[in-house]
This record gives sequence, structure tokens and C-alpha cells, in this order.
Amino acid sequence: MKKNILVTVDSNYLYPLKIMLKSLFMNNPKEHFSIYLVHSSISAQQLESLETFIASEGHEFHPIQIDEELFSEAPTLLHYTKTMYYRLLAHKFLPQTIDRILYLDPDILVINPIRELYELDLEGYLYAAADHRTMPIVEINKIRFNPFDLEAYYNSGVLLMNLALQREVIDEKDIFNFVKKYHSKLIMPDQDIMNALYSKKIKGIDEVKYNYDARFYNIYKLKSNGKVDMDYVMNHTVILHFCGKKKPWRKNYSGKFYSLYKHYEKITKDTILALEDWKAESTSGKVY
Repeated sequence: MKKNILVTVDSNYLYPLKIMLKSLFMNNPKEHFSIYLVHSSISAQQLESLETFIASEGHEFHPIQIDEELFSEAPTLLHYTKTMYYRLLAHKFLPQTIDRILYLDPDILVINPIRELYELDLEGYLYAAADHRTMPIVEINKIRFNPFDLEAYYNSGVLLMNLALQREVIDEKDIFNFVKKYHSKLIMPDQDIMNALYSKKIKGIDEVKYNYDARFYNIYKLKSNGKVDMDYVMNHTVILHFCGKKKPWRKNYSGKFYSLYKHYEKITKDTILALEDWKAESTSGKVY
């Protein structure tokens, strides 16, 4: 059975996206994935390169280009463009035959099988997501959205999505009206919108297992009385998430999982180079 993966990136994130996908493919060798990319401006050449990369791993690629005119009435915020709506309204653009999909940010490594997460019972829920209780801003977020009586504030970087229910429940006008009314309160717009409007329809999942914030190794270990050490993470954590402004593919990054990320980056680079060599040889007419 195919497993559907959703990503929404621009051209600036295609490099880390390939690293994330490589880690997903490597650690789920028995799975077949359909990768859906919702975008507005990625070039045909870049899409071709990504499709070649995904196909070389034995998986399918489905780019979906969004005409930004579809969001002509949608409000924007500072440096956040209309692309912030793609994740929230993906159910409008994905094939109607798909009832569930797993959204993944590009700043992720998938280091163990995702089947248990993907097959989670979502009946009655719009999403499954992790509440990052480790982070000190949890209580601040609850205060920011006090009128909405949030029981938890969920991270939108890993979202198992019940598309069938979303098509029934989520109305883009509700989202646009919310942004117009509360724009001054929004710090992480799409994540804030999701929590304020739909928090009570989100099924909580274990953050250590499915959305481990790579910045907080020492905190996870301390809170678990030493249980969640490096061995535990490598054997039990499915998704490592490099949250925050500092990213492991950029210079001057330092963090507990930097070497692990560089390992997957090296493997991905080797794959890309091999594909480039194959393409050059096939176009030169050489026969081996």
C-alpha cells in the first residue's frame, strides 16, 4: 500500500528536502511512497531534478503548482506570503481519492520506520501532531490564544492529515477571517491558525518519538531521568526535527545531532552526483 507524503517548499529548500527524503527512503525500505509537492514557483528544471531523484529511489513524484490568484482574497503577514496557506488548505489541491497524507517539514530526518504513525487511527480528528511541551513557550502560547481555550499547542512540522474530514470541516473563509481579525497576535502564522481554529480536533502524538526537537537533547534526557539518551533516540525516535532558525545544512551550526545530519547529507550528495554522472553518460551516447 502506497504511503502519501506532503511537502510544501520553495526552491530555497529543495536541497534539505532531498536529504529529508533520502532519510525517509533509507529507513523505510519496504514502503512505497507517493511524494506530493505543493508549490507556486519552482522551475521545471528543478522539478525534473527532484523527480529524477525520487524515481531513482523507486518512488513516485507528484508536483502540484498553485496559482496564487486562487488566494487573491487571502491576507498576508509581513514576510509570510500566501504559501503559508498551502499546508492548511492542501486538501483542496490534493487528489480527491487520497484520504490521508503525512506532511513533513524539510528540516527533518526520518531515522526509523513511519508505518505505525502513518496508520494511526484518525477517526474524528483532522490531524495528528505533537505538542512540544519541552519548549518554555508553551504557556506563553496558551496565554496568546486564551480566548480559544487551548489545551495544547501543536507543532505543525509533522502532521498526519485526515483529508476526508478536512474536506468536510475546513473552510478557507474561516481561515482568512481569522487572519484578518487576529493578525497582530500571529507569530508562526500557519501553526497559530491551525491551533486556534482546530486544536480540539488534533490527536496528540508522542513528541519524543514523532517530532523530536533536536535542540533539546539534554532536556529530554533530564526529564526522562536518563532514559531518553542517544541509544534511545536512535532506536525509538522516528522523526528528528531541526526546529528553530539554525539549520544543520548551513555553516556554523552546532548541535548534538549535527554529525548524524552530515552523514545523511553525504549519502544524499553521493546519490545526486551518481545521478548527474548517469545523466551525462546517457546523453553522451556512451554504451557500457
